[in-house]
Amino acid sequence: MDIQLALDRVTIEDALALVKETEDDIDLIEVGTSLIKEYGIESVRKIKSAFPHKRVVADIKTIDNAEYEFTLCFDAGADIATVMGVSPIETIKKCLQITNKEQKLVMIDLLNTTESKRNQLFSLSNPNVIFCEHLSKDEQEVSGKRNSFPHLDNGRSIRYAVAGGITTDSVAQLIGKKLEIVIIGSAITNSSKPEITAKRFKELLKGL
Repeated sequence: MDIQLALDRVTIEDALALVKETEDDIDLIEVGTSLIKEYGIESVRKIKSAFPHKRVVADIKTIDNAEYEFTLCFDAGADIATVMGVSPIETIKKCLQITNKEQKLVMIDLLNTTESKRNQLFSLSNPNVIFCEHLSKDEQEVSGKRNSFPHLDNGRSIRYAVAGGITTDSVAQLIGKKLEIVIIGSAITNSSKPEITAKRFKELLKGL
């Protein structure tokens, strides 16, 4: 499993510093939605420029205007861009079209999707699509940190990521899950020693 470091609610300078501290133990860098909203697409460009050897995820959470937003992200150097699964299917398909054209990847965020919509989305699965099971920040603040992953459908041959409230304590719940990417944010970024915490996550995931 690869580790995707989610960078949210920080400055670009702090984001760059966090990646520098943890880069040996992370595989992907996520330019978080809050970072893009506060500093614009330049946040993606600066982080990719500083770490060209790392895959960069632009967590733009597109829900409309797919061609414009995905092209913006990929032109800035993103390797992966995100779209909300609750978007119209036309939006999802446009994201896939741009992704295929640019030979990049799309991550479909399954937050708040119904079973019927999920099945519709899963029918679009191809090697350029990653599905993300996501527990929102607001849900975490109400219910606490994630300690289970009930919605992962490991009976399907699809690429999966999981995000939201993951800690070193809850990582054990990923045993037996066919995950490609584990997205970790505040557990690392709010740590007093991010580099040590990132290394610990890497060690734990190696054992799964």
